[in-house]
Amino acid sequence: MLTLTKYFSELNNQQIERFIQMKNIYMYWNTRINLISRKTIINNFYEHHVLHSLGIAKIINFLPKSYIMDVGTGGGFPGIPLAILFPESQFLLIDSIKKKTKVVELISYELGLINVNISCIRANDVKDKFDFIISRAVTRIQYLYKWVKGKFLSKNRHNLPNGIFFLKGGDLSKELKNFPQAKEYYLIDYFNQKFFYTKKVVYLPH
Repeated sequence: MLTLTKYFSELNNQQIERFIQMKNIYMYWNTRINLISRKTIINNFYEHHVLHSLGIAKIINFLPKSYIMDVGTGGGFPGIPLAILFPESQFLLIDSIKKKTKVVELISYELGLINVNISCIRANDVKDKFDFIISRAVTRIQYLYKWVKGKFLSKNRHNLPNGIFFLKGGDLSKELKNFPQAKEYYLIDYFNQKFFYTKKVVYLPH
């Protein structure tokens, strides 16, 4: 938690309490279904999962009443941490694995997150439209872009036009060669820790 409050000093008491609760809740459910690495949940939960997810918040501040979809949420990342940070925005977390979405739904309930909905559905079957779509290394960018193309609200309210935020790592030159409009943000510029040396947020306007 000291890591989180170091980089997000604006957290209120309720947000801090929810982030504290997160680790114990995830440790409980992770013994029943493998949501995330058991090694990292013990030693690096806040750095590798929570802070990594919140890297998107260093690039954009979601406004109240924003509508955001987390594609391939898996264990609830990056959606759950961002929903705690932005309680006035609405989040839809989707995954095609039903046992994972059921557990993430329970985690969201235990954390008291009324701004989160979870659905077992594929991205290309979602009918709603969103301000932004977020994802953490669920697939190659070209595939995710194809799945969500046309699922964006037409009105832009933020400092960046509506689009996609990916959490990715490593050399993305080949992956992004067909997306000249994409912009890479290096998380080491925001979080001064070794884990983030190769981690990036990639923004792609719709």
